Amino acid sequence: MTPSASPQAGGAAAGGPSLDTLADRAGYDENFLGVPVPLPRPSSPEVATVTLPYTHFTVVLRPDRRTAAATAVCIDGRQLLEHVPRENGWRFDPRVPEDRQMGDDIYAGNSLDKGHLVRRLDPVWGPAAEAGLANADTFHYTNAAPQADVFNQGKELWQGLENYLLGNAADFDRKLTVLTGPVLHDSDPPYRGVQVPLRFWKVAAFLQDGALAATAYVLDQSPDLSRDFERAMAGATPGAPPPLGAFRTFQVPVSDVVELTSLDLGPLPDADLMPVERAPRERWLRLASHDDIVLGRG
Repeated sequence: MTPSASPQAGGAAAGGPSLDTLADRAGYDENFLGVPVPLPRPSSPEVATVTLPYTHFTVVLRPDRRTAAATAVCIDGRQLLEHVPRENGWRFDPRVPEDRQMGDDIYAGNSLDKGHLVRRLDPVWGPAAEAGLANADTFHYTNAAPQADVFNQGKELWQGLENYLLGNAADFDRKLTVLTGPVLHDSDPPYRGVQVPLRFWKVAAFLQDGALAATAYVLDQSPDLSRDFERAMAGATPGAPPPLGAFRTFQVPVSDVVELTSLDLGPLPDADLMPVERAPRERWLRLASHDDIVLGRG
């Protein structure tokens, strides 16, 4: 497969869906909310990606970085299944060469976690068999990126955003589409032949009062920048991962995510519920709890 190829979901094989080929996956539904929310794409046509549909979500892979540029998942809050057993193992996606994915060679013998981009439980809804398949699909290396293994309030906030927004969605059907990915910069620190992203972004879209609404967030795991960046990164032990910092979670304007990632997010900047006119020092709102989230333009 060339890096620009986009595998399409086909018919299911006899005997039901298969984990072996993934050929039957329908992926993310751009019309899930009733209004179009397109799959994020790099704004530059020179950035090669591979589109990988799974069950209720899609990964837009950057083969050159061996990780996703973006992911997009449909979440049906009224059909979520909460007690689907967790998978025990991660696997390569057979539609992409293994050397274009971050496998266990990146995560072995260090403090890095395989951080789910599409959160494990987000696509796990619908009939039991379908939900189980979605759960298993999230355990592909294409849906992971290296994250610090330290669990703290910032990461807890990040992991609970979808639940919080589902509980506050004005749309009766409690549906969300969530777009997520790492912020991929040329300056990201190298480690074992890959570059470790220091920030992650998330944009949630839903209906509020019948209209499209969106909020955006950034998770920052940069090292302690009380020192300058070069000195902080120079503190790494040879052969060890870069020194990542504590997780900090911010609500940010959707337009800032576009600027950070160079992704086309379609109508979502115009649907942002966070006023972009906030003073520069307050433009990124650091979250201490979900109660700090801005869900209105007032």
